[in-house]
Amino acid sequence: MADPVRLIVGLGNPGPEYDATRHNAGVWYIDALARAQGIFLSEEKKYFGLTGTFQFEGETVRLLVPSTYMNRSGQATSALANFFKIPVTQMLVAHDELDLPPGVARFKQGGGHGGHNGLRDIIARHGNSRDFHRLRIGIGHPGSADLVTPHVLSKPPARDRDLIERAIDEAVRFTPDLLRGELNSAMNGLNGFRA
Repeated sequence: MADPVRLIVGLGNPGPEYDATRHNAGVWYIDALARAQGIFLSEEKKYFGLTGTFQFEGETVRLLVPSTYMNRSGQATSALANFFKIPVTQMLVAHDELDLPPGVARFKQGGGHGGHNGLRDIIARHGNSRDFHRLRIGIGHPGSADLVTPHVLSKPPARDRDLIERAIDEAVRFTPDLLRGELNSAMNGLNGFRA
């Protein structure tokens, strides 16, 4: 049994020019989850991001979209987690994942940052702990390391966006398992899915 998730973070870059870019796939997941819960996120300057809460089986679950740039994501996660005394093991971070194709998403706990600047900063700002849950949302790899930055900062074609959205919807469906601390059930449900 894993720790139940109490803080869900969606990584991306702020500003309308980034909204539809692949690097904001984590934000798309938070948007979908907020819609499913019927809540709206509002700016909270002391947490450096947009936040909202919902109740799940008597517990408060917090959503956070950092309004810092990706490489400063940990500034927001540490501010909110420290204030509410949420341990890193109760945090889920949703992010774009180059190593998975569009239409695939995976839950996991722990691991490195894999070169992802948002994850790198979160690990650094939480005392080098890597024990948070992750939702890895596949965006595909452009094939060459030189192309990674333009790839993540550009909009996916409509077909890829549709596949990503379908994987996100499936992740939302299995999120309650994580909120109960049932990581294996969430992983088994989501990790076999392919849009």
